[in-house]
Amino acid sequence: MPKALIKIAYRQIIDAAAQTAFEKDILAASYKEYKMKQQTYNTEGTIHTFTALKEKDGRANSLHYKSGFAIAGIIDSLKNKITILQDGNPETFVFDVCRFEIIESDITDQQKHKVALHYTSAILTLYQIIGEYLLVAKGDKTIETAGEPAETFLVKVQPGLQVVNYKEFASQDYLNFINNIL
Repeated sequence: MPKALIKIAYRQIIDAAAQTAFEKDILAASYKEYKMKQQTYNTEGTIHTFTALKEKDGRANSLHYKSGFAIAGIIDSLKNKITILQDGNPETFVFDVCRFEIIESDITDQQKHKVALHYTSAILTLYQIIGEYLLVAKGDKTIETAGEPAETFLVKVQPGLQVVNYKEFASQDYLNFINNIL
């Protein structure tokens, strides 16, 4: 019996300790774009860090979005797969939306550039929580054809992973679900 419809999000932090080519490409492209775009809010070049820049001019928060354009092609190369987050099979987990965030940066030191990618799934049907795993199926399985099993997979609860959208089935929803099966 489905318990809820959920969306999950995973936050991947990327910094100077980047290991993979993907992470290094994200850092290089976003840093180059950040250095160029930050000049709009730092015309004299006297503010070095992103934190200080946001304190001086709140409009600098738009740099998350503006710097994100530089990595769009790199994100597209993932083909909506979160390669570092795998289910128990190990099948690669699929995301619906990816958002870019600058955690910190410094125009004088590329080693201080630190960013995050926020991957958010499409709707998943949550069946059970088994220890540290979520048993889920892709999509809304509350309206599946009677008697057909759902293809499920496990997602391990881990740092950076969170449920960002949750709709529990009320008893009436459950009765409607059962009536659809019968």
